[in-house]
Amino acid sequence: MGAQRAAGDAARLGHRDEQLQVDQIETHGKIPAFVTAEGLLRNLQIVPIARIGQCDPMFEPVLLFVAAAFLLAGFIKGVIGLGLPTVSMGLLAVTMQPSHALAIVIVPAVVTNIWQTFVGPYLSDIMRRLWPLMVGTVVGIWLNAGMLTGPYARYGAIVLGGLLVIYAITGLSKFSFHVARRDEKWIGGIVGVMTGVVSAATGVQVIPSMPYMQAIGMEKDELVQALGVFFTVATVALAFNLTSAGLLSASTALPGAIAMAAAFTGMFIGQAVRSRMQPEAFRRWFLVAMIFLGLYLAASAIYNVLES
Repeated sequence: MGAQRAAGDAARLGHRDEQLQVDQIETHGKIPAFVTAEGLLRNLQIVPIARIGQCDPMFEPVLLFVAAAFLLAGFIKGVIGLGLPTVSMGLLAVTMQPSHALAIVIVPAVVTNIWQTFVGPYLSDIMRRLWPLMVGTVVGIWLNAGMLTGPYARYGAIVLGGLLVIYAITGLSKFSFHVARRDEKWIGGIVGVMTGVVSAATGVQVIPSMPYMQAIGMEKDELVQALGVFFTVATVALAFNLTSAGLLSASTALPGAIAMAAAFTGMFIGQAVRSRMQPEAFRRWFLVAMIFLGLYLAASAIYNVLES
C-alpha cells in the first residue's frame, strides 16, 4: 500500500510539473506562443496565389472586341468623315453598359476630334456661329449628369438604340430644314440643351445637333470641321461627368489606348481607300446597318429590363 501511494504521489507531482511547464510556455510574454504560431500559419494559408496567365489582360476577349469595333469605326470615319463615336458606342453597347462603353470611347473621340478641329480655315467663324449650341450642350450634359450611372442607367441602351435608328433614318431620308441667320443663336441654344440631355444618357451627340448644323447652311468642309469642334467640346464635358462618377480612371487606360490606336489605323485605311470607293453608296449601307444595330440594342435592352 505504501509503495502504491508513493507511486501515485510521484505521478501527481510529475503531472503538475508538466502542467506548469505548459503554462509557462503558453503564458510567456503578453502573447501566447502557440497563438502567435497559429496566427502566422493562418496568414500563410490565406495568401492568394495567382497564376501568371491571370496577370496579363492583353489577351482578354473584350480587348480584342474593342480593337475590332474601333478599327471599323475609324474606317467609317475615314471614308465618310464622321461616325466614330456613334459606331463605337453602338458596337460596344452590345457587350457592356453604355456608361462603360463611353469611358473607353472618350479618349479616342477627343483626340480624333481635336485633330479634325484644326484641319481647315473656318475655326473662327465656327466659334462665332456655334457658341450657343456648344454652351447649351454643356448645360444639358450637366443637367442630366446622373443618367448614365443613376437608377435609370439600365434604360440607356434602349435610348441609344432608338437614337441610332433615328440618326440612320434621318440620314437616309435626307430630311433637312433651314434656319435663318437671325434665329441661329436662340435655336442653337435650345438644340444644344436637347443634344446635351441626350448625350448624357447615351454618349452620342449627333441628334439633334447635326441636322441643325446642316440647317444653318454650312458647306461640306466647314461642316466637317464644325463637327470636330462641337464633338470636342461635348466629349470633354462628358469626360467630367464620367470622372465625377468614378468611371474614368486608370483602369480604362489600356482599353482606351487600344481603342485610339485601332481608330487611327482604321481612319488611315479608310482615307486611303476613299478615292476607290463610292462614299455615298458606302454611307447608305452604313446607315442601313445602323438601323439594324439600333433595333437590336433597343430590343435586347427592353428584354433584359422586362426579365429583371
